[in-house]
Amino acid sequence: MKHLGILGHSAEGAALCLRSFCRKGFAELGPHEHPDVTLDLIAMARSMPSWDAGDHDTVRGLLSASADRLARAGAEFFICPDNTAHMALERPGPDLALPGLHIADVVADHAARDGRKRVGVLGTRYTMDGPLYVEAFARRGIEAEVPDPADRRLVNDVIFDELLNGVLDARSRRAYVRIIEALAARGCDAVALVCTEIPLLITPDVSPLPTLDSTRLLAHAAFETAAGRAPLPTWRGGPADR
Repeated sequence: MKHLGILGHSAEGAALCLRSFCRKGFAELGPHEHPDVTLDLIAMARSMPSWDAGDHDTVRGLLSASADRLARAGAEFFICPDNTAHMALERPGPDLALPGLHIADVVADHAARDGRKRVGVLGTRYTMDGPLYVEAFARRGIEAEVPDPADRRLVNDVIFDELLNGVLDARSRRAYVRIIEALAARGCDAVALVCTEIPLLITPDVSPLPTLDSTRLLAHAAFETAAGRAPLPTWRGGPADR
């Protein structure tokens, strides 16, 4: 089995991904069994000024430092359970120390296998306003829809004010459900939860649309790779060329 490195960016998303990866091992390999995994997490506070300034190159440097530490720890490939972070990882620059699975490709591939045609996108304002999922879905012939501006602000505020701090509020859950209902009314046949903390708040049983849970999809794809059921990835950061 291969040694997985989890390149964390937010604590809640990284922890959920780690648990999901290990639990997949328990289910597939037997009690308490899973491939080796190492988690590295540089505090998000160190990158937030750069995010706010639109300085993705500086963020990439911080994430690269995590990749270096994972490689030194023996990891053979990495995943980053943070969708927005991939906007920085895609910036031009030196190859990362490890090859990695790209979260948007994992989510978009799953949507394509499910036969989705139009997918709503919920994430941080950086992700919803950016090209990451528009392009990943478009490469597979799928349309991406985002909420209207006021609802995008609400989704983003809940992420940063609540979810990143482990707060799960029933009022916020109802607001998210309303937003997903609006996406369904616009013809979406699924909703992509592409902030890795959103699945803590929106579970399949409360969502008006089928969910594409980026956290668990990434963790399960990583397990398939670590268990030798899928080839090691080749992407080492930089512009998407897939």
